Amino acid sequence: MKAVVVREFGAPETHRVEHVAAPEPGPNDVVIDARAAAVNFPDLLVVTGKYQILPPLPFSPGKDAAGIVDKVGSAVREWRPGDRVVAQVEHGAYASRVVAPANQCHRIPDGMSYVDAAAMGLVYQTAYFALIDRGRYRRGESVLVNGAAGGVGLAAVQIAKALGATVLAGVGNPKQADLARRHGADHAIDLSAGNPRDAVRDQVRAATGERGVDVVLDTLGGDIFDGSIRALAWCGRIVIIGFAAGRIPEIKANYLLVKNISATGLQWSDYRSLDPGRVREVQLELMKLYEHGSIRPHLMRTVPIERFAEAMAIVQSGEALGKIVLTIE
Repeated sequence: MKAVVVREFGAPETHRVEHVAAPEPGPNDVVIDARAAAVNFPDLLVVTGKYQILPPLPFSPGKDAAGIVDKVGSAVREWRPGDRVVAQVEHGAYASRVVAPANQCHRIPDGMSYVDAAAMGLVYQTAYFALIDRGRYRRGESVLVNGAAGGVGLAAVQIAKALGATVLAGVGNPKQADLARRHGADHAIDLSAGNPRDAVRDQVRAATGERGVDVVLDTLGGDIFDGSIRALAWCGRIVIIGFAAGRIPEIKANYLLVKNISATGLQWSDYRSLDPGRVREVQLELMKLYEHGSIRPHLMRTVPIERFAEAMAIVQSGEALGKIVLTIE
């Protein structure tokens, strides 16, 4: 089979597609004949050796794979060869054959393409868990999504709107603002305007009648986080998803106290490992929203797996809008 192989941590262009031995399933695994794999920001951190969870070398990167079940382990009863599935794995999705635990596979609806299925993996799971499980969103509340044109951000915009939220999209330029509005955002918050510590708060307050926002989903950190926590309404919640802006912010505990606000974090892969049943519930809900037409992944580009480095470079540049998906012959 062919796979992207990382032999030493480094920039995407230092890795290669190689022909390697096809894997066999363990007792509780399936082997997927992969047709599509999503490119995610954590993939870039993994191949460069900067992620919190690093596989032993050599390995294939990638966390979302969609395709057809080829083989099943001896203890697997739910799946059989020929089933269409999408799987979320810690690594290994950038390959034509992918081994995945059977309990981390999800059935693909008949009307969904492999590309859409792969695109609706990690980022949609992350967005849903951040909004519902960690952010404790209640229908009718307002939600600020920072980095709203990226993979997790645009997924969060769609999900929040589908669930009845007033959505504020934190974006860096007019192109991103237009994209977020086309996917359901009610207001655009210009994250490049002035000093974010003041500018984000002032724009949010103007958009919410001076009340502030109920929930913030923050993928950026840095100065954007500082402004966002100041933009929270009384009893608001901010969910820390990542630090794409670079700086890991610090929180003054007295600020949580005086406004009765809360800050929490999301490490989604812990749910996959420790509560796969909840992950399955969420994936079923996401598939229903897709079938009802309430959410749809925005595909910026599909590229063959041989050009994976090109796709990762777009993500690295910060210019990715929605999702980039690798296609696998």
